[in-house]
Amino acid sequence: MRFFPASAKNVLRRIVVTTSLLVAPTIFTACGSPGSPMGNPNKQVAPTVDQVSAPSSSGSESTNTLTTPPVLLFNGTGTDDDVVAVESILSTLKLSYATANSSQLNAMSQTRLRAYKLLIVPGGNSITIGNNLSRTATAMVRATVQNYGLHYLGICAGGFFGSYQNANGLNLTSGVWFTVWPNFGKGTGKEAVNISFPNGSKLNVYWHDGPETSGWGHIVAKYPDGTAAITEGAYGKGFAIMTGVHPEAPAGWRTCCTFTTPLATDLAYARTLVTAALNGTLLPHY
Repeated sequence: MRFFPASAKNVLRRIVVTTSLLVAPTIFTACGSPGSPMGNPNKQVAPTVDQVSAPSSSGSESTNTLTTPPVLLFNGTGTDDDVVAVESILSTLKLSYATANSSQLNAMSQTRLRAYKLLIVPGGNSITIGNNLSRTATAMVRATVQNYGLHYLGICAGGFFGSYQNANGLNLTSGVWFTVWPNFGKGTGKEAVNISFPNGSKLNVYWHDGPETSGWGHIVAKYPDGTAAITEGAYGKGFAIMTGVHPEAPAGWRTCCTFTTPLATDLAYARTLVTAALNGTLLPHY
């Protein structure tokens, strides 16, 4: 396990990555959208967790409110426009979902959370996400994954948050702390990055200060330097996928860079990740 000073909690959203290989990796916690407008006129209007019926002690749900959908999408403090990008993927898959902000997740019980199959935490700033959740809430999420088989998909900041971090992370990685992929010492920002798969195929996807997910689980995809870009693995009875890249990035994000993979191909892979996370299906891995 790596140890880091408490001051890392106050790290700036953008920190210059050192080019020296002799210096320990800089800790990053922020990633996600460029802040460009997206819009999705076909997106379903999702209920919040407060509008979804609460399971009774017998496991049944009341009939006077909406029943629990399979997916819970976190859209609380610290997330960004990636919420909308993920909503678009869920809508295309015709997956019903509910949303939870920070206060709503803080108020949730394990009984309510375990009624969902998948929790998705999208891009943003993982320190802000963690610091706006109580330690009781993160412990509750971790226990629900471990003991009741909740699945988890962490995208960029959601991957940082799903790993061990001293800013109240979920620690589904059993003590492994993700650091930012250093991008060959070129610094941070937005880039079209090639990720490779065990069958030799590649995708050119949007990357924005995303984590290197090495040291935990099975490697599903690698960055150009061979380190882990996407990993998957079990945590107790649960299952998690952590990705440092954004295959769900919409067209508006891709104006930053030149992509060699068509948008439709990257979006199709984003749907693959969501489906695998939902069902707990192991993807081909190294």
